[in-house]
Amino acid sequence: MTANMTRSTPRIVAALVGLLAGAAALAAWELLAGLVDGISSPIAAIGGLVIALQPPGAQQFVVTVFGTADKLALNIAVLMVALLGSAGLGLLSRRRVMLAEAGFAVAGAFAFAVSLRDPLNDWFPTLVAGAVSVGAAIWVLRRLTRIAQTSTVAAAPEMPDWSRRRFIGTSVAVGVSALAAGTIGRVLLERRAVAVADVPPVPVPVETAAPLPAGATLNVPGITPLVISNGDFYRIDTQLFTPHLTAADWKLTITGMVDHPLTLTYDELLAMPLHEEYITIQCVSNEVGGDLVGNALWRGVRLNDALDRAGVQAGATQLVGRAFDDWTSGFPTAWLAGSDREALIAVAMNGEPLPPAHGYPARLMVPGLYGYVSATKWLTNIELTTLEAFDAYWIQLGWAKLGPIKTASRIDVPRADQNIVAGTLPVAGVAWAPDRGISKVELQVDNTAWMAAELSTPISASTWVQWLVRWNAPRGRHQLRVRATDGDGNVQVANVQPPAPSGATGYHTISVQVT
Repeated sequence: MTANMTRSTPRIVAALVGLLAGAAALAAWELLAGLVDGISSPIAAIGGLVIALQPPGAQQFVVTVFGTADKLALNIAVLMVALLGSAGLGLLSRRRVMLAEAGFAVAGAFAFAVSLRDPLNDWFPTLVAGAVSVGAAIWVLRRLTRIAQTSTVAAAPEMPDWSRRRFIGTSVAVGVSALAAGTIGRVLLERRAVAVADVPPVPVPVETAAPLPAGATLNVPGITPLVISNGDFYRIDTQLFTPHLTAADWKLTITGMVDHPLTLTYDELLAMPLHEEYITIQCVSNEVGGDLVGNALWRGVRLNDALDRAGVQAGATQLVGRAFDDWTSGFPTAWLAGSDREALIAVAMNGEPLPPAHGYPARLMVPGLYGYVSATKWLTNIELTTLEAFDAYWIQLGWAKLGPIKTASRIDVPRADQNIVAGTLPVAGVAWAPDRGISKVELQVDNTAWMAAELSTPISASTWVQWLVRWNAPRGRHQLRVRATDGDGNVQVANVQPPAPSGATGYHTISVQVT
């Protein structure tokens, strides 16, 4: 017979019992997800649903507040809500434990249904994980309920010490076990996501990027590196957990307004001529002076080569990239006509196979466009259509249909609000206008005349440059601001605008104290 808590059971005890039952359920599911392919984290699955249902403007708010820690913040938020809900079910158990058990069953069914949104999930192991998770919650709920009931039968002044110790000890054991199991599961999931044992070596390109020219980098401590390493490269996408796609199962299809619909396996894609080029890309969510921008060496098949094999029809005006989970981006086919806009189906980054976090097995790289309209990670389909026929993921949330990267510049050295010593000091940073290049960078101190900066030798029009001004800094509080001019002679927009809906504008401005 199922034991019930009485209404005399302290609310905090009942809430703790529910919370621990929920923690046990989540931990069991996370552990199974780490051990068995085809099962995803329930926290990540529910977080993915939150992302899918987000209202316009929510993503920019989260990125502004949390930056690249946005995924961690959402994971924690989902976990906290789940545990609070479990505590609520614990309170409900004061009326009848079966009501709380039913609540955990409903929560498990909901998590199972949401998990099936992930195309990498298998329904049967996910169902087993859900059943084990609900079973763990009910077992913990019943176990702790019986102990709590025993502890509260006697009047509080007469409660034996062993009874209290038993409840506390069992609660601690459940909590520690749940934390350990959940942590192990999460670690296993992370390791599976970043494993590259099944990644074939990427062939040598038929056209390698030219060696970096003399003067391509400036020797200024603290300046952003010309090429960002894979581990330090920014990541903004809608995946709470890095997808684990395998080369053996992956295929790329080219469909829509084409004469010859095309399907390529990973091996067939690698068999095509590969090319290398440095490309600077930026997230549209990047604030003025932000770090959601980076430059890397990308290797892949020229997008135009693949499209030529498929035969793009004359009326096609939009190229839509689809990820494995049906996330979409889209940009005008006319963008591919520019001589400095050699787009790639990228398979390697900085000489290594494309990291899973950056889109393995393949992603799109299109110079000059913000990532939200072009840089599809975990690419599985390219569809040719018209601009009027389809709005991609972020367009449906209110972002601009076209996404050319605006001319921008940033001060890296000195840091904002830094105390520095008077004298000749370097003021340096990076500037970019991908597909147009940078022709000039200028620095203004307070309201004095603009000073021309020394520029590093550009790699190409598709990449950023470093800049440097040697400033004779007098004592006092000073404001520094920077602006760039692109290769077409257009000066960076001074008017301050937020990232939404088409990219931030304004001059990066910092204040420093010179002593």
